[in-house]
Amino acid sequence: MPLTDAAIRKVRPAEKPQKLFDGGGLHLVVTPAGGKLWRLKYRIGGRERLLSIGQYPQISLKQARERRDEARAMLAAGVDPAEHKKAAKTAAAGGAGAGSFETVAREWFSKMQPGWAPSHADRIIRRLERDIFPWLGSKQIASVAAPDVLAVVRKIEDRGRLETAHRALQNCSQVFRYAIATGRADRDPVPDLRGALPAVRETHMPAITDPQEVGALLRVIDGFTGTLVVKTALQLSPLVFVRPGELRTAKWSEVDLDGGEWRYHVTKTRSEHVVPLARQAVELLRGLHPLTGGGELVFPGLRDRRKPMSEAAINAALRRMGYDTRTEMTGHGFRAMARTILHEGLGFPPEVIEHQLAHRVPDALGAAYNRTKFLHQRKEMMQQWADYLDELRRSAKVIQFSAEQKVSRRVKQPA
Repeated sequence: MPLTDAAIRKVRPAEKPQKLFDGGGLHLVVTPAGGKLWRLKYRIGGRERLLSIGQYPQISLKQARERRDEARAMLAAGVDPAEHKKAAKTAAAGGAGAGSFETVAREWFSKMQPGWAPSHADRIIRRLERDIFPWLGSKQIASVAAPDVLAVVRKIEDRGRLETAHRALQNCSQVFRYAIATGRADRDPVPDLRGALPAVRETHMPAITDPQEVGALLRVIDGFTGTLVVKTALQLSPLVFVRPGELRTAKWSEVDLDGGEWRYHVTKTRSEHVVPLARQAVELLRGLHPLTGGGELVFPGLRDRRKPMSEAAINAALRRMGYDTRTEMTGHGFRAMARTILHEGLGFPPEVIEHQLAHRVPDALGAAYNRTKFLHQRKEMMQQWADYLDELRRSAKVIQFSAEQKVSRRVKQPA
């Protein structure tokens, strides 16, 4: 049973310390001397740890629960709450470790984390803890020079993880810039390392972009004999061309079938994104609604309807239909399919397509992404794209648009 203030006030000291449990690892230790101390028990890296939260009643039951939830959020991002508290104390006291690379990096991380998706935050803190802190963490950040950083990222490169090395370098630069902004460093040495690491060879996820092959794929999808949930996700993928993770976690509360829109938060940036739903997409969702509409998720899992379908479901279905997900087509490939054909085949402006892909492409005014920008043009584009896919599905015929139609799609710049 969760604790109550009344129960806490009534408890009397005993010869031995007593523990009153509230839930989620939070408990109150009542000492023989009458002290009432909040503690949080948790596990990280396979080890059990204890976090001191404060003393009751200075820290109320409500405040203790809030601090427990904050600590759990840190754990979800791979941050040890006890170590975070220690680093924060050191920084506040201006001690020897206040200007260490690790202290500044953790402070930067805690500032940035609320704006990141949990998976993104988890990757960053794990990268720092595994690849950076063991070698740079204890150094005063103002004394870290370019050769120090290069030696660290070269260790990552030597493991065959060149892309990770580049990302680690980027994270280090972000930490240095934060240190400059907070008065603990004078410069960022990372730009001095430009060209020191080999460039990452760009690899593209397999995607079908030939219109006739797209038509064949659509017909194969229509003949898919798996579950309705997976089949609808497959049929919807080319119509909305969102990231596979965003499709499989879609919620009915985000979908407006009457208005023909789906609004959700982009996993990478957590900014709101609008997907205009063509008539064909709405029909697919209406057909699925009687099956899954009673729950939260549009595409729930087979075993547990409270969880989304497997992230491997789309690729597994493509393989089942005979497509090699290593060389031919993947769930993510629907994005490349749409991007290529909409621009090169149908003549839609790149800026409209990029906004529909929820890419952060700065415009002339410096705005990285605006969920409603080009919304009218995007609605028209999504319907014409769906109609084009229908034609490909029926005959694999490549539709040629007239010059007048292409001119009508040009973006009108604001006055």
